[in-house]
Amino acid sequence: MENIFTANIKAVLEKHFGKNAEDIFYKSQLIQYLNEKTRSANRGSKSRSSFGTLYAIYTIIEDYVKNGFDKKGDYSKYGGAAFSTLLSSAKSLPFGDKMQNHYFNNRTNSEFKKFFPLSEFKPIEHEQVKKRYWINENLLKIKVGKAHFNIAKATLEIIEEYTKTKQDAFQRFIKACKKLQKIGKKSPKKIEEFVIGLLAPNVDARLFETVSYSILKYYYHDQQIIWGFEMNKLKTENLKLYKTGRTNANDGGIDFVMKPLGRFFQVTETIDFKKYFLDIDKIQKYPITFVIKSTEPTEDLLKKIRDKAGKIYSIKATVDRYMDCIEEVINIPTLNNRFNDAVKAWLSK
Repeated sequence: MENIFTANIKAVLEKHFGKNAEDIFYKSQLIQYLNEKTRSANRGSKSRSSFGTLYAIYTIIEDYVKNGFDKKGDYSKYGGAAFSTLLSSAKSLPFGDKMQNHYFNNRTNSEFKKFFPLSEFKPIEHEQVKKRYWINENLLKIKVGKAHFNIAKATLEIIEEYTKTKQDAFQRFIKACKKLQKIGKKSPKKIEEFVIGLLAPNVDARLFETVSYSILKYYYHDQQIIWGFEMNKLKTENLKLYKTGRTNANDGGIDFVMKPLGRFFQVTETIDFKKYFLDIDKIQKYPITFVIKSTEPTEDLLKKIRDKAGKIYSIKATVDRYMDCIEEVINIPTLNNRFNDAVKAWLSK
């Protein structure tokens, strides 16, 4: 399926292969995979990027090209690229500083399998003991008619083009933030519009998590509870929301924690009940609030989760036990309302 960045991919292929570019685009599984993984390129900085898997492929092909295997030589006899070298190269690339080993070991191959379940090839071959890696050369060699083409250099250029596009979008986003920072109280409406724009279903999950946290932190900050261990030693304390872990990290943790109530918050963009129930199991069925990147009414979201769970679990009591652990659902309209309340409170000061 073509997307906005497809034109960039085809332009690179045409530059390298001329009239054969179109055939190579459709015949190459690797190019088709890149086409899917780069569809966020022209959607601005707010769309999710896919640097991990792309950089794993990029660094191994880069090693392949540096050693001249795209032109000559028996790659099957090559000793492989060292993991330490590949990881260092990936981390030096734009946005690559958080690169992790699982992109080389399994993530890329498993994602590729999702797109091409019947393919006999996987992009990355690796030897665990010696920590050596190879690109699957079968995916680099494409036959069009009687002619054979190696797409190694073209693949590198496509990924470089994607990275450049995302860098440009990110820089535009940073400039917009700095501009809004200078506006301050002079034009609060522009700031409101900017923040509201980040509360949308198509916004990058990392930005959504960050903005959600900022809104909820402010929303709760002036709410107070009275508590204590002895009746004559009660104290008044403001609610404080803490962010735990790295934004959108696949670390299995809980996103926000509130003191002193001890409420847990988890940000998500899916309505797959398995994800919700897994989060509930992580904390031993402790009550949890889900912040969902959706504009659907909270009642509908809860019903969908329950209905899908009911199709898998035959025992209603099991589903009820999990659903009872969902303390609250906060959707995009709720965040919008809380942001508007925060703006009103700030302007009245």
